[in-house]
Amino acid sequence: MTYVTNHWDRRLEHLGVGFVSLTEALDLTTPAGRAMASLLAVFVEFEREILRERVRAGLAHARQNGQRLGRPVTAALHADQVLKLYRAGITQAEIARRLQIERASVRRIVAAK
Repeated sequence: MTYVTNHWDRRLEHLGVGFVSLTEALDLTTPAGRAMASLLAVFVEFEREILRERVRAGLAHARQNGQRLGRPVTAALHADQVLKLYRAGITQAEIARRLQIERASVRRIVAAK
């Protein structure tokens, strides 16, 4: 993504407002400063793409090695107990309290069966 003058930039410029970074010596009120901001944006986008590729490669490698990705299965481990208690007439809220799982998980398990 490059620095592109948009509607708000023009309105701020019309009001005499400009961005000057004192710590990075970057002045976006000059053509050279806007060009530098555009170059910085290009490098930021490049770095973001490199990082995205590395993450995808890492996930693919983990899958190839048999690692399970995603959230751990927790409530599903209690599905049999949830259904047993539900059939015994225990409320969904009480089932959730007893098994220390979320009520939404209890509702999802009950609805699926």
